Amino acid sequence: MAHWERILTNDEIVTRTILCDGLVAGNIVSFVEEGQREIGYWLGREFWGKGVATRALTAFLALLTDRPLYAHAAKGNIASLHVLQKCGFSITAEDDNEIALTLGG
Repeated sequence: MAHWERILTNDEIVTRTILCDGLVAGNIVSFVEEGQREIGYWLGREFWGKGVATRALTAFLALLTDRPLYAHAAKGNIASLHVLQKCGFSITAEDDNEIALTLGG
């Protein structure tokens, strides 16, 4: 709870709860890291593969108009990579563990 309290009281961080059929499915967040605005999200496993993440990210991007935006996906997380690409992010770099993506800019 202390972690979330710090997040929720920081004006540079934008957070939203992801809902699906009235249930809390996860969260989505935007924060500034090393001068770059990043986005990240987490979705409960029971909501995977249903388009929930894509719909949530699409809505969040309409709310958050800052560009460019940056995101990272673990190299093995193909589903998250596809969500980001469906929402307009392009791969800008990758290493053995992670893929970096950018939207705009």
